[in-house]
Amino acid sequence: MAAEDSSVSGVSGRYATALFELARDQKSIDSVKADLDKFEKMLADSPELVRLVRSPVFTSEAQTKALSAVLDKAGIKGTAANFLKVLTKNRRLFAVGDVLRSFRALVAKFRGEATAEVTVAEKLSDKNLDALKAALKAVSGKDVDLNVKVDPSIIGGLVVKLGSRMVDSSLRTKLNSIKHAMKEAG
Repeated sequence: MAAEDSSVSGVSGRYATALFELARDQKSIDSVKADLDKFEKMLADSPELVRLVRSPVFTSEAQTKALSAVLDKAGIKGTAANFLKVLTKNRRLFAVGDVLRSFRALVAKFRGEATAEVTVAEKLSDKNLDALKAALKAVSGKDVDLNVKVDPSIIGGLVVKLGSRMVDSSLRTKLNSIKHAMKEAG
């Protein structure tokens, strides 16, 4: 069932599908997703953790030992922790970002939700996030789970990708369009 989803493919899709099916069978989708979201936030906040995850220099044993300590300190245990350790043991921890995206897509499909990738120049307030969720729900007819990334290089505005639709209202894109138009006019 889940493996047929075209947005979930490759190595990361196989791992995400296996995790999703295990979590579904254990009726622990919410707790696994919460733990993986916590791990993803830790990755976003720690360049050292990113280095541990992505660097091929570390042995599988060294990665497992360090990751276990990080997971224990963060309170991530059970299925999510075991899954991350399996990724490490199989030398696939570098793909954890893709696996997490695929897992979220499977969870969203299972719940009848849509997931939107949102890129903003600076962190949005809760009020703005709620307004964005409401607007996207009105457009899609589904509850929308937001995956928000902060990228100051877009200068202002936002970029929203919901399914196959993408809206780019970033200031960087608008400035590039003006620059391109001026080059053609000149």
